[in-house]
Amino acid sequence: MRSVNTLPEGYRELLSVDMKKDKKLAVLVNALSLVIAAILGFPVHFFAIPFSSIGWGGRTAYLIHVAVLFGGMFIYIVLHELVHGIAMKLCGTKKVKYGFTGLYAFAGSDDYYYKKPYVAIALAPIVVWGVILGIVNALVPVEWFWVVYFIQLINLSGAAGDLYVTFKFAGLPKDVLVRDYGVSMTVYARGEDGPAESVSQTEKE
Repeated sequence: MRSVNTLPEGYRELLSVDMKKDKKLAVLVNALSLVIAAILGFPVHFFAIPFSSIGWGGRTAYLIHVAVLFGGMFIYIVLHELVHGIAMKLCGTKKVKYGFTGLYAFAGSDDYYYKKPYVAIALAPIVVWGVILGIVNALVPVEWFWVVYFIQLINLSGAAGDLYVTFKFAGLPKDVLVRDYGVSMTVYARGEDGPAESVSQTEKE
């Protein structure tokens, strides 16, 4: 089973994750994002293609590179959420909600997803764009390497939140249901698996 549009009988709230309201979680996810970027960026800079060694070809070429980078970053953010949305559609969702909070772009829905398909939805952009950007990186001239690789770093480090929830949900029963509103989500479990009362992520910590 991939998704359901109503919560089955016998399920109750197990935990919730709100990356907008939970400040400690926001700091943790942002710190994880920086760590991932450093792990992937510094070795390439120091041992493969030093950023400083790239010849930009003059001021005009430099400005073109910068414009393409920022334009690519914006387009990537849209495409990242679009892949989440497509994955939701493939799981049976009729309507996907897209939005931007001022800090986070998101794709969400009112449906409930079982753990395995939800993890696939969460990780879909990392896999899809990781492969595509990796191929592009291998094909572009060296002076364009870092433009593409910066977007790749955003793809991988910017998915820190998706990686966090994937890790957190790994130990949960396979029949839990996740309702993802975009920047927050609620996990439901069968009565015998969940606590007597709804417990938020913040309260549990």
